[in-house]
Amino acid sequence: MKKVFLKSQIKIMVLLMVLLLSMVFAGCSNDKENDKDTDKNKQNIETEEDIEDKETENQDTKDQDTEILDDEDHEEVKEKVSINVAALRGPTGMGMVKIMEDAENGNTAGAYKFTVAGEADVISTGLISGDFDIAAVPCNLASVLYNKTEGKISILGINTLGVLYIVETGDSIETVEDLRGKTIYSTGYGTTPQYTLNYLLSANGIDPEKDVTIEYKTEATEVAALLGGSAEGIAMLPQPYVTTVMMNNDKVRVALDINEEWTRQNEDGSGVVTGVVVVNNDFLEKNPEAVEAFMKEYAESASFVNENIDDAAMLIEKHDIFKAAVAKKAIPYCNITFISGQDMKEMVEAYLNVLYNQNPKAVGGEMPADDFYYVN
Repeated sequence: MKKVFLKSQIKIMVLLMVLLLSMVFAGCSNDKENDKDTDKNKQNIETEEDIEDKETENQDTKDQDTEILDDEDHEEVKEKVSINVAALRGPTGMGMVKIMEDAENGNTAGAYKFTVAGEADVISTGLISGDFDIAAVPCNLASVLYNKTEGKISILGINTLGVLYIVETGDSIETVEDLRGKTIYSTGYGTTPQYTLNYLLSANGIDPEKDVTIEYKTEATEVAALLGGSAEGIAMLPQPYVTTVMMNNDKVRVALDINEEWTRQNEDGSGVVTGVVVVNNDFLEKNPEAVEAFMKEYAESASFVNENIDDAAMLIEKHDIFKAAVAKKAIPYCNITFISGQDMKEMVEAYLNVLYNQNPKAVGGEMPADDFYYVN
């Protein structure tokens, strides 16, 4: 009996051990499965977090790009200041054709609108009223406007030097003295041509009122017609009208270069300052950077015209300033330039001083003060 009882106990213990081991293995398996599920959940959570992070980064990048674009657009809008620019037909307009072309193509620092006028009065009125912000005008007219507006106009730079010539259909004029007793046709009454001619005549002992007859016409085309219809006609004309007359009449020749004659009369060697670029001071005070940018572009335009005559001539005709064929031959004689700063001030002062000593009305009654000159 004892043996049977002992065997029974052994069997029960074995069964209990087997059952216990089974439960342990089952628990381990569940733990492993749970661990796997946990890892998967963690991976899923991390993946979702990564996606959210990437989406956040992408949005931040988009926001930054948008801000950069907005800033660039804002800066461009700030730079494109609207500027109304006026010039006379002739060298003053010819010198800025590259800016005209670039502005038309949207490649300028400012938003420029150009007006090319046939008469100085149109520009004077526009400057005084504020319709024009910047303009190219005869040098002495700039001084007259400065005095007339009590200092509301300033000079930015010189854009043309001597462009005046004495031409004739005969061969009687070799010196200024040879003009005595003659009839001279000219344009520019009340502006640079008149005062320049009077100065040269007076400097050579010729009274402009008594010793010669000067007939002033409104348009250079009128002068050209009178010259062509006379066997011994004499006229003072600016370029490119000189070239136009000579192309249409092979009997016309250049007798005197006014700039050379002027320089001969002045010990300092200063010449004629024909045209200047002026600015309305109200506009300048509000937009100094825009004005500086325009000056830089003007200088580049003047250089382009002198260095690329064929291309410049085409642009001159395109912008209705002069025929390309005439411009091509005239450019080398137009003395197109852009002189600013202290050099400009010294040259203009010397020229205006000569005019003032001859006739104070030529510069508006008195010499302009230092604030007339924009020297930055």
